[in-house]
Amino acid sequence: MENLPKDKKIILFDGVCNLCNSAVQFVIKHDLKDQFRFAALQSDIGMQILKHIAIDPKNIDSIILYEPGIAYYYKSSAAIEIAKGLGGFWSLSTAFKIIPTFLRNPVYDFIARNRYKWYGKQESCMIPTPELKSKFL
Repeated sequence: MENLPKDKKIILFDGVCNLCNSAVQFVIKHDLKDQFRFAALQSDIGMQILKHIAIDPKNIDSIILYEPGIAYYYKSSAAIEIAKGLGGFWSLSTAFKIIPTFLRNPVYDFIARNRYKWYGKQESCMIPTPELKSKFL
């Protein structure tokens, strides 16, 4: 955990989920401030972070945004915080914060439960290209 970049926000994602991988590619493309790093939930570092923030990996089918030493967000709150970090038009997503979490997260959970059926699944975690390798932990 001491090797984590302190000045970067870490996005933990389901490494075999096609929807999640597309979301990661989207964030990389729009992360003009180079503030995000990525780790699959299934990876060693992903598991270490989950343990550190006391989230049981068996109960997680969510994206998690971890800001080392500051906070972590999951489910719809993570998605809103990530969009906010992208700035510009995407920061307008913070308007969704007016919807209480207990109403936002069931929608998120519905999509998460069906993501493999709707978008498919890979056999193994995505391997980043050499150009993108520095963005992954």
